[in-house]
Amino acid sequence: MSRPSSPDFPRVAVLNVVGLTPRLIGPGTPFIRRFIEREGIQLLHVTPQIPAVTSTMQASFLTGRKPSGHGIVGNMWYDRDYAEHRCWKQSNHLVQGRKLWEVLRDEKPDYTCAKVFWWNNMYSTADWQITPRPIYRSDGKKIFDIQTWPMNLRDKMRKKLGRFPFPAFWGPGAGIESSRWIARAAWWFEDRFSPDLNLVYLPHLDYNLQRLGPEDPRIELDLLEIDQVVEDLVTHLESRGVEVVVLSEYGITQVDRPIHINRVFRDKGWIVWRDELKTEMIDLGNCRAFAIPDHQIAHIYVNDPALLREVAEAVRAIPGVASVHDRESQAELGIVHERSGDLVAISDEHSWFTYYWWKRDRRAPDFARCVDIHRKPGYDPAELFLDPKIRFPKLAVGRRLLKKMLGFRMKMDVIPLDATLVKGSHGCIPASQDDHPILIGRFPKESNGSALSPEDVHAHLLRLCRRKLQ
Repeated sequence: MSRPSSPDFPRVAVLNVVGLTPRLIGPGTPFIRRFIEREGIQLLHVTPQIPAVTSTMQASFLTGRKPSGHGIVGNMWYDRDYAEHRCWKQSNHLVQGRKLWEVLRDEKPDYTCAKVFWWNNMYSTADWQITPRPIYRSDGKKIFDIQTWPMNLRDKMRKKLGRFPFPAFWGPGAGIESSRWIARAAWWFEDRFSPDLNLVYLPHLDYNLQRLGPEDPRIELDLLEIDQVVEDLVTHLESRGVEVVVLSEYGITQVDRPIHINRVFRDKGWIVWRDELKTEMIDLGNCRAFAIPDHQIAHIYVNDPALLREVAEAVRAIPGVASVHDRESQAELGIVHERSGDLVAISDEHSWFTYYWWKRDRRAPDFARCVDIHRKPGYDPAELFLDPKIRFPKLAVGRRLLKKMLGFRMKMDVIPLDATLVKGSHGCIPASQDDHPILIGRFPKESNGSALSPEDVHAHLLRLCRRKLQ
């Protein structure tokens, strides 16, 4: 039985279809097109903020604040106290500001929320939470798993849905199966708990849009696959009286130029590394200046303040860099925060920043050839590929998995170090509105047709969740 909406608070589901833009809505998205054509449904354009990346955009949607207000300046940053990078951290305590469901509880104390794979998902005040979380054993083995709140939901969901297909969520095997599983999880939460607000993350388009680029005709299949997932989920949710919203975080643009910003800094003598088993490990605390790259954004931390102007000039001279912002201009953009860099570099929409600092691949750290999102001091989309230099990649992966099954230590070192393989990226604000994210739902028509900011999206969702049903 579905729990009915209250007269003043319709139950709402927000489906975050990552990477969906006006340019991609067409023959490959027949259901989404029909959804937009319904009476009363509006497609609203969202102007992405800087940086237009997952954690930051989601935090703005949920708090109604700019990054300077909620503190999520990117998916990754540098912790000055620990002299260590922080990448893809999940604690919701990092997000400063009251969340959408917390505001609604002021008016409806029993208002409930399920967070299904949205980021910064752990230890939040949402009633039900599910997020990917591998188990790292002391013998070096990594076991794919999830974490839920309440904790006992994990075993119940495994029994009902099977194990979460973690290799399909990120890495060379990333594909539609992870989004299908997440959609089934949202379906399960709806059937079991009927939350007032169901936040659902569907990442499928993110993968091949980065691997192949949005101009590749093979993207049409990805669109058809996610469109079917959306149709099945929307149909079920609406049958139970849920108001559905389709949202996206950013648009991905075609890229052809990786920017090796830390190698530029190395040539200037600003990067310090230590020798570790004949590899070069960057030593962030001793570097005079370094970058934590995050797609088309790079937070630059300058440990030697006397270098600040020289570093800014050097970065501005790099081909593909569109702008460089000191803390004063970061404040104007709404991204200045204790976590943000002393400088923030933004690439043009055809370029993106790598984290690479080594000059010879044989000197790269051992994790560079692995899917290892937490140890790499920057985002690495090359993790979506198997190294084309491996002659028989399936055999190479199978051999490593067999060693793991037999109890031997192994390293899944099959990731390439060739950044030119990457064909799509995001983070900057694309020139064309067709490459911007969107908000689709039963919203009033915008009087002036202007695009929404991420903070406006928060306000629209808040009004929708409060609106009396007609």
